[in-house]
Amino acid sequence: MADLSVSICGITFKNPVIAASGTFGFGREYSEFVDLNRIGGVSVKGLTLEPRKGNAPPRIAETPAGILNSVGLQNPGVHAFIKNEIPFLRQFDTKIIANIAGNTIEDYCAMAEILGDQDIDAIELNVSCPNVKAGCVAFGSTPHGISEVTGAVKKYCRHPLIVKLTPNVTDIREIAKAAEASGADAISLINTILGMAIDIHTRRPILANNTGGLSGPAVRPIAVRMVYEVAKSVKVPVIGMGGIASGDDAIEFILAGARAVMVGTANLVNPMACLDVIEGIEKYMDTYNFKRIDDIIGKVELY
Repeated sequence: MADLSVSICGITFKNPVIAASGTFGFGREYSEFVDLNRIGGVSVKGLTLEPRKGNAPPRIAETPAGILNSVGLQNPGVHAFIKNEIPFLRQFDTKIIANIAGNTIEDYCAMAEILGDQDIDAIELNVSCPNVKAGCVAFGSTPHGISEVTGAVKKYCRHPLIVKLTPNVTDIREIAKAAEASGADAISLINTILGMAIDIHTRRPILANNTGGLSGPAVRPIAVRMVYEVAKSVKVPVIGMGGIASGDDAIEFILAGARAVMVGTANLVNPMACLDVIEGIEKYMDTYNFKRIDDIIGKVELY
């Protein structure tokens, strides 16, 4: 049987499958259905410095091949995560990634500092948040913006720093290179694509926030392309996500250059999605007689 272990930023994951932030809660919510010991890692629900109630409903809208969400980072805050969720997750043999979000650079830095001496494995920086001090433009939408927040957080971060890129940009390669140059230890992508749905009968947006992030199978080809471009543009490890629901989906990302993958929206449909992806990767590796994940990372053969 193939060896599915991968090393990212000095962290050894037993397999390359990580539950994506915002779709798996803090692991606790899925633990009755899924053996968390079998998953490579869990990127927890996005954390803010203080508790956040999130956006007003409705904040989820189904689409033909995915969902739009405008949850608004509802979460109990970083201190509650430390007190209640880290001890729970540490019962399991899985890596813990804390996803942090903020509306100011100071917020991000404060959370990185607070988490510095906590028993987690990595921090994932959500740069899709609006910078309230810069006209609410997302931190990750410009090379300057992502350089500023990554460089600042890196000074306070005592764990490997994974920067999660937004796809809502002109050139994802330039954004990725700016993150790398400013201290990112790894890059994850893609976050959701900005979208909108309208109820034609009420003639109003379905989401109370008017727009939301599109995720699910519809975004996968875009995500694979962006992962391929980024993996060719940076030297740090790349973690791919976007519409992954099976082992075959995950293999696409790995062939494009991802060292690991995150499973997101599929968890909302199938609580066993992460395990299905792991088993699918194993089957692919055995079918084609690959012994290690490293044997196929970035090995797509272009025409």
